[in-house]
Amino acid sequence: MALCALLFLPWALLSRDGAVAAGHAWCRLVRRLLPPLLGIQTEVRGAVPRGEVLVAAKHQSFLDIILIYGALPRARFIMKKELVWAPVLGQYALRMGCVPVDRGKRGQAIRRMLADVAEGRDDPGQLVIYPQGTRVAPGAAAPYKAGTAALYAEMGRPCVPVATNAGLFWPRRGLAFRPGLAVVEFLDPIPPGLPAAEVLRRLEAAIEPASDALMGLTTAGSPPPPA
Repeated sequence: MALCALLFLPWALLSRDGAVAAGHAWCRLVRRLLPPLLGIQTEVRGAVPRGEVLVAAKHQSFLDIILIYGALPRARFIMKKELVWAPVLGQYALRMGCVPVDRGKRGQAIRRMLADVAEGRDDPGQLVIYPQGTRVAPGAAAPYKAGTAALYAEMGRPCVPVATNAGLFWPRRGLAFRPGLAVVEFLDPIPPGLPAAEVLRRLEAAIEPASDALMGLTTAGSPPPPA
């Protein structure tokens, strides 16, 4: 990560395009190194959105961040405020247009999130949020939070659910990596204009079964599901 950051630094200082290119280059490098080093194959499935949309993704590990960012052309993540101070990662995340929020003050975080999103509309892209608010271990349950519905209403754009099984192979914490096929899958978009409760219901109804299905893929080279 530090090497990519250094190589792309002059471009990143001049333009957000340079920071985005650095992120994409690092994601490609990680995906190429995972099979020989850890036996982890990776795959992105479904129709990857290209326009201005809200992306609501299942979050199990750092690996799903890598796969989602590498797939989207212009991703901006809603991220916890503490990551701003992470060396290299925090500075590049801000340059890429990511939106830091304070998770300890939920109401203020949502209002600040909406204001930051509105201010960033001059740079259309894919705004990525984790509707459960944090990493959730495979098979564990956590509620879908109101911040996602608030962003969906503010943006007035489709919301694309994303499922994953990445936590089976790259854990939430520690270094207990497992070989296998890690997948993120972009699902059918949810149209704009739905009530908050309905969009959260649809997100959970799409993401959870799809993630459960992906978690059946426990070995590298498993065939894709039938069309």
